[in-house]
Amino acid sequence: MARVRPGEAANPAPPTVQRIRVRFAKRGRLRFLSHRDIARAFERAVRRAGVPVAHSHGFSPHPRLSWIGAAPTGAASEAEYVEIGLTRPVDPAELVDALDAALPSGLDVLEAAVAEPPALADRIDGVRWAIELPGLPEADVRAAVDALLAEESVVVERVTPSGRKQIDVRKALVSAATATASNGPVAVTGPAAVAGCAILTAVVRQTTPAVRPDDVLGALDVVAGLTPPVPARATRLAQGLLDDSGHLADPLGSAG
Repeated sequence: MARVRPGEAANPAPPTVQRIRVRFAKRGRLRFLSHRDIARAFERAVRRAGVPVAHSHGFSPHPRLSWIGAAPTGAASEAEYVEIGLTRPVDPAELVDALDAALPSGLDVLEAAVAEPPALADRIDGVRWAIELPGLPEADVRAAVDALLAEESVVVERVTPSGRKQIDVRKALVSAATATASNGPVAVTGPAAVAGCAILTAVVRQTTPAVRPDDVLGALDVVAGLTPPVPARATRLAQGLLDDSGHLADPLGSAG
């Protein structure tokens, strides 16, 4: 075995010459995949698609895939992001087609762009969620939302691997509104549509820990005793930088 000279990397890999940022969706039954399962699926997909992905140095090289704010297990998403380091330039549209064909249905690649400053993490400080609430009248949800927005602080407790965390949902909540299955921002089918389904949309700022849909529902329970009779279903609609009006800028767009 050749010795590694001082100051040299073990098993040096070709340099990264381009970075592509990819937006993909997590839909249907695949919303129950863990983040690690999704990462493995992408690692297999880049190999199958022949993507010239860059690898880390060392004795156990790993593909250079950088993930931003994965949605919780069980939540669907239309706005998941990964940045891929490449050893040669690739057309983003061709990468979208190749990756989408190599991934299972339900992990759907939607768009891609060449990475430009600032970093992707610096382009995201807010999230828009849609939360389907089967069995709850839209008027009841709207009243609970109004009660939440009228408060200055609403704290819920979440059990985490590191212990119990107190989370101020109201502090992170930028806006919230209600709709029904017939005119909401996401398509509702099956039992939820038959029974009638209120839909809550909420924009939240990034915090540590991040405010999740379950936390928003917990806050509605605190202020109005609102509890869904069946499990809610959440979909992340967008991520991006919040502007003064509470809208989210596209993180793949120009920073200019």
